[in-house]
Amino acid sequence: MAQLDTLDLIVLVALLVGTAAYFTKGTYWGVPKDPYAASFTNANGAKAGKTRNILEKMDETGKNAVIFYGSQTGTAEDYASRLAKEGSSRFGLKTMVADLEDYDYENLDKFPEDKVAMFVLATYGEGEPTDNAVDFFEFVTGDDVSFSGGGAAEDMPLSNLKFVAFGLGNNTYEHYNALVRKVNAALVKLGAQRISAAGEGDDGAGTMEEDFLAWKEPMWTELAQKMNLEEREAVYEATFGITEREDLSPETNEVYLGEPNKNHLEGTSKGPYNSHNPYIAPVVESREVFTVKGRNCLHMEIDVSGSNLTYQTGDHIAVWPTNPGKEVNRFLDVLGLLDRRHMVISVKGLDPTARVPFPSPTTYDAAIRYHMEICGPVSRQFIASLAAFAPNEDSKDEMARLGEDKDYFKEKVSNQRLNIAQVLERVCDTKWTSVPFSIMMESIQKLQPRYYSISSSSLVQKTKISITAVVEEVHIPGPKPNIVKGVTTNYLLALKQMQHGDPHPDPHGLTYAITGPRNKYDGCHVPVHVRHSNFKLPSDPSKPIIMVGPGSGVAPFRGFVQERAAQAKAGEKVGKTILFYGCRKPSEDFLYKDEWEMYKQALGDSFELFTAFSRETSEKVYVQQRLAEQGSLVNELLQQKANFYVCGDAANMAREVNIVLGQIIASKRGLSPEKGEEIVKSMRSSNQYQEDVWS
Repeated sequence: MAQLDTLDLIVLVALLVGTAAYFTKGTYWGVPKDPYAASFTNANGAKAGKTRNILEKMDETGKNAVIFYGSQTGTAEDYASRLAKEGSSRFGLKTMVADLEDYDYENLDKFPEDKVAMFVLATYGEGEPTDNAVDFFEFVTGDDVSFSGGGAAEDMPLSNLKFVAFGLGNNTYEHYNALVRKVNAALVKLGAQRISAAGEGDDGAGTMEEDFLAWKEPMWTELAQKMNLEEREAVYEATFGITEREDLSPETNEVYLGEPNKNHLEGTSKGPYNSHNPYIAPVVESREVFTVKGRNCLHMEIDVSGSNLTYQTGDHIAVWPTNPGKEVNRFLDVLGLLDRRHMVISVKGLDPTARVPFPSPTTYDAAIRYHMEICGPVSRQFIASLAAFAPNEDSKDEMARLGEDKDYFKEKVSNQRLNIAQVLERVCDTKWTSVPFSIMMESIQKLQPRYYSISSSSLVQKTKISITAVVEEVHIPGPKPNIVKGVTTNYLLALKQMQHGDPHPDPHGLTYAITGPRNKYDGCHVPVHVRHSNFKLPSDPSKPIIMVGPGSGVAPFRGFVQERAAQAKAGEKVGKTILFYGCRKPSEDFLYKDEWEMYKQALGDSFELFTAFSRETSEKVYVQQRLAEQGSLVNELLQQKANFYVCGDAANMAREVNIVLGQIIASKRGLSPEKGEEIVKSMRSSNQYQEDVWS
């Protein structure tokens, strides 16, 4: 009888367990995997459970070509994807794109001879690797590099590795394309076989795209010879599968409407907050700092007290924008998707190595509004790839011509700074309904955060970050004039207008979904994260500093001076603090005019402000002229080991300031011009001369 009771108990327990399992399926187990569920944890390294062995990954997926990228703004990643697509469609290569931070490099000495590695590397800041390329760069260029096979550098451990390389740089920076040059030299030194010359794209000259196109053709020719590849007619092969989901509606809880990951979708956002996972921060203050109609410069205060975000004076804040409604509508309309904008779609990679650029299921509208850089520049290669999907023969011929003739493309597209929807509109009035949404996803970069120099001191405002941003609007003349509007600065202007009582903000004719997906940004919130910078005050506040920052380039220096004023008030000894600031007119765009007076009271004679106004009189005066006029003071402070800082335009101002500083040093110390330049270079190398510049 006892035996029977025990058996009954076992059966009863089994029934209870089975019943519980049935009713909890999909809640506690059997839950469909969401690849974005924990993307915030993956800021560094490969996804949990994924291999960091690139050779293992290539073998598992049957690949014979890997395209690594080091990217800060997404451009290098875009070029890597384009190389992968072209290698597959034209030459039958089995390609994969790889983020450098997702893999280890110790086994590159085992890289098979019948495979190839490509490196697409952007140079960031002052010759630095991008965030995701730091570990790789330090590994291959290190003095004590060692590989799994045990070979030292002099043993040429990478003799099996065939590689090609393309760099993205800007000639207005001193260390132009430094990363690709150093990596190329390091790989060759380690015995790797470079196929074709390393390419260099120049964003400063505006020739990045043409530099890339000019480099890749001879590269493909040489690679085809080395690997016995046969070129074939390129036919579009989708990387992503798009499925319209009639079974789901936008109101369904599992549908992403612009949320970056599952925690945001479920309203349980948590840190760490970074480039994969923004913090939805309240805007606690916003105001206009220009005093002239027709131009806008915003000062905004972002509260990060509810997060784990910290910053140091001189860091950058990243703002995650949304695309303006006008351009979202244009894009949907030209593709014939307006009436299906809220259709739910699922997106999956058709290749095991393909990374879907945004979470799904989502909607066409949400993907375009929150995730695709639809207002960005267009490449000739992209235009050429769309010719096959043109609505008629005339538009097909026009797209082919734009794709093939770089001068014609420059005249019709790049000089007009048209986005892809504008190009399609101008080429043909008929809707482009045959264009696969997948090719748009693959060819348009992911919408990137925009970085702004923080204009506050972390000593003074520990949990409140200041932004100073000029709202961008560029008028392009021509038979069909175009007005290019800054996506993010106009988004911030819309937030400011809303905060000041406008229920329907419409900056420069643009509207934004400023309350965010499912109204999660309501109450004036903005998605942000912080990027740390090497642009820093000296640790000793008694050390003198010289700052040059015209226009909004003064932003970080407001933080610097704010900090030094607080240190002086606290009784600390503060060194000489010199600021060269320029704008058009003191009555129009003199940023923080009243604040400088306040800081002067706190700092006394240790603070001096030298101003240059370019529109005040018939004579245009710029900061580099004021710098030259104060040559004796500048030289004296430099001999006291003052730090020298420049922030603003890289192409003209920063370059001229560099030249003037060399001239000051040469003339005041009785040296040759060449020696003056050499001293400035030495200052840069020792971090005595620091830049936070953009082009």
